[in-house]
Amino acid sequence: MIITRTPFRVTLGGGGTDLPSYYEKHGGFIFSAGIDKYMFASVNRPMEDDLIRLKYSEAEYVASINEVKHGLFREILRLIGIEKQIEISTVADVSAGTGLGSSSCFAVAVLHALHTLKREYVPQETLAEEDFTIENKVMGRPIGKQDPYMAAFGGLTVLDIAKDGSVKVRKANVSRITADTLNRNMLMFFTGVKRSADVVLAEQSKGMKEEAKDVIESMHYIKEIGQQILEAMESDDVDEVGKLFDAHWQHKKRTSSKVSNPEFDKIYDAGKAAGALGGKISGAGGGGFFTFYVPEKHREFRAAMKQFGLREMSYRFDFEGSKVLVDL
Repeated sequence: MIITRTPFRVTLGGGGTDLPSYYEKHGGFIFSAGIDKYMFASVNRPMEDDLIRLKYSEAEYVASINEVKHGLFREILRLIGIEKQIEISTVADVSAGTGLGSSSCFAVAVLHALHTLKREYVPQETLAEEDFTIENKVMGRPIGKQDPYMAAFGGLTVLDIAKDGSVKVRKANVSRITADTLNRNMLMFFTGVKRSADVVLAEQSKGMKEEAKDVIESMHYIKEIGQQILEAMESDDVDEVGKLFDAHWQHKKRTSSKVSNPEFDKIYDAGKAAGALGGKISGAGGGGFFTFYVPEKHREFRAAMKQFGLREMSYRFDFEGSKVLVDL
């Protein structure tokens, strides 16, 4: 029995510049944080037969890989080379479609568990690149480099993405006090809307491939703002992060018509009126979590969000990345 634990993430800066449609021309930059909400994957080899048993929100019991309905499970098993006699179960702290990188958390957690089962102790970069290859190149999903790498590495992490897709990973030089301040003042609220990021990301990618001026210019600004957010954190100027979130939000909305809507704009304006310096929608946008930077009067701010029926998610940063919890 192998059990792995893999963290979800919240983007702090540069979101969208990790897509191939952008970084292949301009290079990408991501500053992101792993959080203590996790995907758990367990794998086992039952002795009674050769079936493939998969348990997630549904259950599958099949005789061959070709019969597997779940696309990610199917391609992961093909990549790892396991064709029979396997049982895999996954469970998550956060639902899919909430903008926190769930599909990559799923893939990295399962990949990590299966490699461990085969006694293949692979680097974090390998887990990330295997996920990216499966989702982006094999399945044709418009994901970027951020989600696979953040699922594997966690922490307050910087990704510098070259035009050829290679990724340089480093931990941000952020003090514990500064990280704790950000954690305390960065409040996350679930909008109640779940959606596939593919639609929003596909529209953003289309705009970048067609070199739509508004989209390209906004992505350049988003990369620059992400670098400024990192600089603010590394210089202990945490409140500046909130102000930069606000600038990021204005540019993010220009990359796709699906990032926001009148109701989300109303929530954002109410958040600003209640004391937030800035905020953003998690992931590609269109749903999931609203993340606000609120330097003071947290109680009053929470009351303002409650009026919209938003549910707050408490969290701490995760600094361990994907790890093996049980290896029996």
